[in-house]
Amino acid sequence: MTVAQAVVAFLSQQYTVDNVGRQEYRERLIPGMFGIFGHGNVAGVGQALKQFQTTDPSLMPYYQGRNEQAQVHQAVGYARHTRRRATFAVSASVGPGSTNMLTGAALATTNRLPALLLPSDIFATRAADPVLQQLERPEAYDISVNDAFRPLSRYFDRVSRPEQLYSALFNGLRVLTDPADTGAVTIALPQDVQAEEIAVPLEFLEQREWRIRRPEPEADDVRRAMEAIRAAKRPLIIAGGGVLYSFAHQELAAFAEAAGIPVGNTQAGVGVLPWDHRLALGAVGSTGTTAANALAAQADLIIGIGTRYEDFTTGSRAAFQHPGVRFININIAPIDAYKHGTAVPIVADARKTLLRLTEALGGYRTGADLAELTAGEKRRWDAAVDEAFDTRHSPLPSQNEIIGATNRAMAPQDVVICAAGSLPGDLHKMWRIRDPYGYHVEYAFSCMGYEIAGGLGVKRATLAESAGGGTDRDVVVMVGDGSYLMMHTELVTAVAERLKLIVVLIQNHGYASIGALSESLGSQRFGTQYRFLDGEQHSFDAGSPLPIDLALNAESLGVTVTRIQPGGTAIADLEKAVRAARSAPEGSGPILVHVESDPLLDAPSSESWWDVPVSAVSDLDSTRGAYRTYTDHKLRQRPLLG
Repeated sequence: MTVAQAVVAFLSQQYTVDNVGRQEYRERLIPGMFGIFGHGNVAGVGQALKQFQTTDPSLMPYYQGRNEQAQVHQAVGYARHTRRRATFAVSASVGPGSTNMLTGAALATTNRLPALLLPSDIFATRAADPVLQQLERPEAYDISVNDAFRPLSRYFDRVSRPEQLYSALFNGLRVLTDPADTGAVTIALPQDVQAEEIAVPLEFLEQREWRIRRPEPEADDVRRAMEAIRAAKRPLIIAGGGVLYSFAHQELAAFAEAAGIPVGNTQAGVGVLPWDHRLALGAVGSTGTTAANALAAQADLIIGIGTRYEDFTTGSRAAFQHPGVRFININIAPIDAYKHGTAVPIVADARKTLLRLTEALGGYRTGADLAELTAGEKRRWDAAVDEAFDTRHSPLPSQNEIIGATNRAMAPQDVVICAAGSLPGDLHKMWRIRDPYGYHVEYAFSCMGYEIAGGLGVKRATLAESAGGGTDRDVVVMVGDGSYLMMHTELVTAVAERLKLIVVLIQNHGYASIGALSESLGSQRFGTQYRFLDGEQHSFDAGSPLPIDLALNAESLGVTVTRIQPGGTAIADLEKAVRAARSAPEGSGPILVHVESDPLLDAPSSESWWDVPVSAVSDLDSTRGAYRTYTDHKLRQRPLLG
């Protein structure tokens, strides 16, 4: 067979095995492959997929996307919902087709989510040289555009000879299934090598299992952690995505309830507890709740579980104000376990560690004062969200009202998808989560354009979940007009496959998030509105709004569209439209609900901060004022180690 045929045949026989408690799970690691074909892969991977489709369509199902970056996003969305047990492979042609995947690779690696990328490469033999779309560097002729994947991938290899295929794939899948090291795995395939004949050992094509490692914590680490917990007066748990990836949400609840320790969560950790759990303070940090941030400011011990402590989580290191604050970091990845100069790093599986900690509590429980403070701050924040959801504005509603209406219209098990703009911060603060699988906001890379493509990946995963006897879920993408315009073309993919993806498109004629940030930094929302150009001032800030009709755009792609008219009934109409979309049968195709909002109506304050430097010297009064505010905030920033 050819090298490309060997790649496809090999990937079709790879399985993930995972043990959680007494249950063992086994599923295909690569359930399908995306590809856009051009020179480089059309006669290689493309031919192999066509051949196997003819002989056995179930061997490696092919899915057609519209953009290579978006195809990687679909793989990542699928991986997130399957808790890193499965992902897709993505094939691309030489040159621009392959480099289109660079942003997707960065997103996958930043989020610690697996995606297998198979970019095509120039001739290994240099028989035709230079080929169309080849980058030539006179000082390094062995470099191709695919070398740009090296810093963005957790594993990179180039199969320059057929015999290298075996080690490249084995090492790539080793990294792909390692919870501490996973991310983008990139294996570049030169176009001539893809089509070469190779004698493949039968052993290479047999079924192979990749077991997800879930190491136990060291007994001494558990002992030291319990010493720190018993000595603390105001401990706080910060739960990240690692809690969900290790299926530890029930163990987290048991530990928190037994010890009486409140829980804040990162973006990736939304869902570790239901929003109305008495110990659930919600989001922490710059996009957090006042409840979580009030407790974080007073905490003398932070127990970080499965978090990488991104700057939004730590309020740019201004969230933790106790002079003697210490950190216990529980993480499968050493890089995260050792952050902030922690005295107690625990490099282990979150679920297994929580079980050991609960066993070691020995009746320990925090004082009644912490319980009272937690309950009081939680009531204060819940009231603020109620007011934000229920206050009506007309003719254009606030984004708060839109989030509340969408939240009410969805079932507990449904999944909301988002990634960039003002929506992720507002969702993090206010979304009332009821299911550990119900929230998927890509915020490690916060990539504009991820939403629809990532939502499709989640939709594919929910369909597989339902087909396997699991929960039936609707997938609802919330996206602003700016992010929609970045990458909406995967709606065509949903149309072609009749996938019922529900999209709530919020039209605010610009970039609401950066507009608000720009204003707070003294830059007066410069360049953040969709306006006609004022030629005299060469400004896009003061002209009339562009006559963009995104609802009509979606209709032109074959999407079923509902337009919500501005006015006093907009929120009621929106809630009704989302419920109607949910009631549509599977196989009916994508449904988009278009609603306009007022971008100047803000969400409730987090009473936190995010460090974005302000110009120290300026002719603008607004910038000088913002700089004075910035220097005041910098005084609260802690010089935490690590």
